[in-house]
Amino acid sequence: MIKELKTLIAVAREGTFAAAGNKIGLTQAAVSAQIQRLEAELGFEIFDRKGRTAHLNRMGHQILLQAQELLRLYENLGSNTVGLPASVLVNVGAIASVQRSFLPDALARFHQQSPQCRTRVVPGLSMELVNLVDAGEIDMAAIIRPPFSLHSDLRWTTLALEPYRLLVPQDLPGEDWVELLSSQPFVRYDRSSFGGRQVDRFLRQMHFNLREVCELDELEAIVKLVENGVGVALVPQTATLEQLPAGVRALDLGQHTFHRDIGLIHRSRQSLTEPVRLLAALIIEHALGKSGQPE
Repeated sequence: MIKELKTLIAVAREGTFAAAGNKIGLTQAAVSAQIQRLEAELGFEIFDRKGRTAHLNRMGHQILLQAQELLRLYENLGSNTVGLPASVLVNVGAIASVQRSFLPDALARFHQQSPQCRTRVVPGLSMELVNLVDAGEIDMAAIIRPPFSLHSDLRWTTLALEPYRLLVPQDLPGEDWVELLSSQPFVRYDRSSFGGRQVDRFLRQMHFNLREVCELDELEAIVKLVENGVGVALVPQTATLEQLPAGVRALDLGQHTFHRDIGLIHRSRQSLTEPVRLLAALIIEHALGKSGQPE
């Protein structure tokens, strides 16, 4: 069971069975077999499979948290610290771009100020993380703002407004983003994500008829496809995409610019513990420090 739990964590982190297999030295078939064995033992599915991607469902997120704790205990067998776990655990969900930008700095400050606490970062898509906060399974989440009203007991703080740009290959001539978007193959930001839905709404409102060649969720992969000349793409200008590769340039959408709202979602402050309030404050401080005040 230990190896299946390690494989579960690898798939949750990497997003596909193939990538997880490359990370832990197994074939895709072996990873799939281990996950199927684990799901059979549990009696329910823990991943929602879409094409080659695999995202944890609600039960999967719960199992992931328990698996991480079980492996921590297993790795501490025989250690002098086995009976001395940190007294407080704070669970924070985060989309990938947040984990690559301001979250590590906020976590570092938190652990300096609260050495008695532990933190666990739960990866996932924004919709999954909203549900986990709402269910009380994690304390907070840094996500893309949902396109619907939040429940009355949930609070939202905007951390960054990321403008969408049209990415085109550096050697593609022209500055008219409308002409280039209309005439070039299009690499689409996955519509199952909140950010991808924003792109889809924008394209429908502008009545574009595009020649799509690829649809995926990972922004860095989209940039790489543009760099390799596969097509053009509409993506948010995240902190990690401020320095684009030499083979890619970004065109401003002018008066048609729209934004991806990145923020922190949690329950009302009265219901939060002191460590959770501290980490939330540090996340907000570091996010605004990196991005400036939201517009």
